[in-house]
Parts: sequence; C-alpha cells; structure tokens
Amino acid sequence: MSPTRKNVVEASGFKVENAVSTRKISKNYGPVEALRNLSLDFPKGQLTSLLGPSGCGKTTLLKIIAGLLEPTSGEVEVNGRAVTGPGPDRAFVFQDFALLPWASVLRNVAFGLELRGVAKSEREAVAEKYIRDVGLAGFEKNYPHELSGGMRQRVGLARALAVDSEVLLMDEPFSAVDEQTRRKFQEDLLNLVQTENKTFIFVTHSIEEAVYVSDQIAILLPRPSRVSEIIRPAGFRSKGAENIRRDLEYLDIVDRIWASLRTYVE
Repeated sequence: MSPTRKNVVEASGFKVENAVSTRKISKNYGPVEALRNLSLDFPKGQLTSLLGPSGCGKTTLLKIIAGLLEPTSGEVEVNGRAVTGPGPDRAFVFQDFALLPWASVLRNVAFGLELRGVAKSEREAVAEKYIRDVGLAGFEKNYPHELSGGMRQRVGLARALAVDSEVLLMDEPFSAVDEQTRRKFQEDLLNLVQTENKTFIFVTHSIEEAVYVSDQIAILLPRPSRVSEIIRPAGFRSKGAENIRRDLEYLDIVDRIWASLRTYVE
C-alpha cells in the first residue's frame, strides 16, 4: 500500500475520505485476547464513537490509534501513512484530565506548542483563543486545583485543540462530570465538530451520548473485540442540538443499540 495514497470510500453516493483506518488489528495481553482482526474506517471531518460493553477494548483501540500501544498484529493508517508511534497528527484527551498541577490554565493549554518549540507569544495567543472557545475566558491565570472537574476537562480539550492535530482521540472525556455539565459539553462538542474541521474518535459507555454526538457509531463486541455494527445517524443532524433528544430517529437508534447490547450486560 502506498504511504501517501488517500483512503477514499463511497458512502451513500458521496465520496468520503477516511482520516484513520485500522486494518485487522489484534491485541493480546499475555493470554488475554483484547482485540481480534478489527478493521474500521474513520471518515475525515466527522465524529466516530466507539461503543460497547465494559472491557471490550475501546480504550485499547484508541491507544493503538494514538501510537501509545503497539498492536500484536495489523496496522493503523492516518491520512494514508502507517502509524508507528505517537505523532503530531493526533492529540489525546484523557479521561482524568492529565493536567500539569504546577502550571496555569494558559500554560497547560499552550504546553503542547511549547514542546514543539513554538515562540511564547505565538503559543499563548493560540492558547487564549481555545480557552475562549471552550468557555474559560478569565481563568487563564488559575491553576488546576482551583477549577471544577468540568473546567479541568475543558482545559484538557483546549490543550488538544491548540496543537491543531488533525485527529482528536477522546477517552470518555465527559464521564467525570455531572449530568448538566455533560449535556453542555455534548452541545459544545457538536459545535467543535462543525467548526474545527478535525476528525474526532470518541470513546463512551453512554448509548444516548454516542447517538447524540456521532456521525458514525461503531458497536464493538465483548472481548476479543470486533466490530459488530456501524450506525450512521443522519436525519436529525440538521434539526439543531436542542431538538435531537426528542427526534424519533434518535430515540429509535438508542433503543436499537440497547437491544443489541443488553445481552452483554451482567
């Protein structure tokens, strides 16, 4: 396979370019087989959720795409190039925030650019933009211990956006916040997908959340994980974030996914 070949597929009569492709990914932890021959494409500029029972390998797959874990077999491509480790084309938003406790919000958000050697004035200007975009204007000088859990997660998201990676990998980023904050985050995420022109890969345990935020949902089977089904919600996307949860297609997809997963819930 050519390292520069663009991965393009036909979907619903339109050409869709895939930002990320996994091909026959398997991952073993000693005798435990976490993933088996898992193949999945992630369309460019869209949000794909990985959904499935606990322990089905969602985070393992995300870390393999990030280059943080090496698969036992198979390959990952980002924009047609093989992944051999972490790279600037991917940014990770961790579940536990992973902020620098000794650094201000501004420096935390700018830290990825600092590691790349970007000049201080430039990286701080970029950081300030994304701090505003995630709703934290005025908190630039605060430290993580002075922020709520939701605010710390916004800092982590702003940091990932600031490095301007093409692919954002999000590992249950909203699981540690209350329901009201989580709903606001979901609305904000929809806006980011529309405005940032990035590819989002999103791990969640919530069926409702996956259907609400996703262009594509990949349902994974229990270990050893494979793709059971791919669902592409469509009809309610143009109706506005505030109307999605009342839409009949949204409700039908939630029920359909629950029916397919309930047999795996102990």
